Amino acid sequence: MKECNLCGKCCENYSDGGLSASDNEIEYWEIFRPDISRFVSGGNIWVDPDSGKRFKRCPWLRQVPNEAKYTCDIYHDRPEDCKHYPVTIEQMITDNCEMLEARDFNNPKKAQRVLDKLMADSRPSVE
Repeated sequence: MKECNLCGKCCENYSDGGLSASDNEIEYWEIFRPDISRFVSGGNIWVDPDSGKRFKRCPWLRQVPNEAKYTCDIYHDRPEDCKHYPVTIEQMITDNCEMLEARDFNNPKKAQRVLDKLMADSRPSVE
């Protein structure tokens, strides 16, 4: 498995209603990050405050100039859903994640163990 190359696919795949935030996260944003909170409506995240519709693409995703890489403007305050991604090898395959290598497809159980180690600081193991 390769290191994340910041392709942004995960952000693009889950921006439009595929993410959620806990009540605690929303409350934190309301108090400490009103710039984030303004994109929350009725418990849903990444909602356009003007139209009331969900954004098709995360409003915090930014392309690095002149590169095929992306960054997150709220990286340290992003939702837990974002922090936990990717969860499973199957999810990565579905999402066409660029971290995967040929050997990961050949031995997905081993790849899952590697992924769990890589993500140990971000989320609980799925085992």
